[in-house]
Amino acid sequence: MASEFSCTGYPAPAKLNLFLHVLGRRADGYHELQTVFRFLDAGDRLDIRVRADGDIVRSNAVAGLPAETDLCVRAARLLRGRTGTHLGAEIRLDKRLPLGGGLGGGSSDAATVLIVLNRLWGLDLTRGQLMAIALELGADVPVFVFGESAWGEGIGERLTPIALPGAWYVVLVPPVSVSTTAVFNDAELTRNSNRIKMSAFFAGGVRNDLEPVVCRLYPAIRDYLDWLRRQAPARLTGSGACVFASFEDEQKAHQVFAARPPHMQGFVAQGSDHHPLRGMTLGSRQAG
Repeated sequence: MASEFSCTGYPAPAKLNLFLHVLGRRADGYHELQTVFRFLDAGDRLDIRVRADGDIVRSNAVAGLPAETDLCVRAARLLRGRTGTHLGAEIRLDKRLPLGGGLGGGSSDAATVLIVLNRLWGLDLTRGQLMAIALELGADVPVFVFGESAWGEGIGERLTPIALPGAWYVVLVPPVSVSTTAVFNDAELTRNSNRIKMSAFFAGGVRNDLEPVVCRLYPAIRDYLDWLRRQAPARLTGSGACVFASFEDEQKAHQVFAARPPHMQGFVAQGSDHHPLRGMTLGSRQAG
């Protein structure tokens, strides 16, 4: 049974990794990274309704994503467990971003659930407390709670705000789902990039260290990347599968997208320096 508190259409924006360097493998098996995260004005959407019976359920089927493994369901259950609330939630996920695409879809869904239920359940956790819970769900989840374009280090959880110039992005979506674990465990992955400063990023001396491995394992991604690079400088986001190119002008971005081969799927989106729900975390008793 639902309570009076409910809302529809909460955004879960996509992200891009504007670069990604792998500095080394840590003792715990994770990799030390440097990256820049940027949000897009495209993404999934969630309807979230409070349940008085304490159950956490997803109300709709999503192709390729069983409810029990869905990060947004896991996020709600983790938040309930960490806080001891007796309330539950019904979640409907409008899945628009591809699975295994490197756009952070599942991580963004999870962060939106944490942010919204913190408000609807009346928990009043700080942004820092929510980010700590988010990290338990995955390395990409905290940035969506952080809520700003960010310079990321560690496994991606050490975040520093960064102001980025306005841009439009052509994002192409190859018809494959990438195994991030397989990419990071590949023997040919470069793991010795030097640590850089923000100035080097703005000067353009960056890349995605995962690209050679991903393109070898998934030739379709290489084909999409090759075509996009004939139009503009292009790069893999995260571990893929999606690839992107940046444009200062919206019209140029749409022109390039319209010229793509008919079999190539994707979209055009504007970059954003702020998560659309950022105000909900700053509205807690302190930002954290």
